[in-house]
Amino acid sequence: MSGEPRVPAALGEFAECFARGEYWESHEVLEGPWRRGRSGFYRGLILLASAWVHVGRGNARGVAAQLRKTERELAPFRPAYLGVDVHALLEHAARLAATVAAAPAAGGAAWGRACPPPHVSPEPPGGRG
Repeated sequence: MSGEPRVPAALGEFAECFARGEYWESHEVLEGPWRRGRSGFYRGLILLASAWVHVGRGNARGVAAQLRKTERELAPFRPAYLGVDVHALLEHAARLAATVAAAPAAGGAAWGRACPPPHVSPEPPGGRG
């Protein structure tokens, strides 16, 4: 239907890559669209994906730094934007940050088991756009 908001193709591709655990690839999918439009929403998703890259590397400092930036970028888009539940993503990011802070030496596999990756798939028509 023409009156329903459409999910941008790059956002859909980002969500698919992220769901497969391809965090670096999902980051790259949004890089071009972010550079063109400087969307804080896209930047926040890029940073979230980057945090999960750092989870995979077991880099506690990298995870924490990227999640702080994710919060700053995505907070203005609460509760939802382009069909993405931003509020839930930020709650999840806070849980991941707490998990990593509580056991920084545990490593990425342990952090991922304690706090599996969030669901980021857009569900149109929803949110502001």
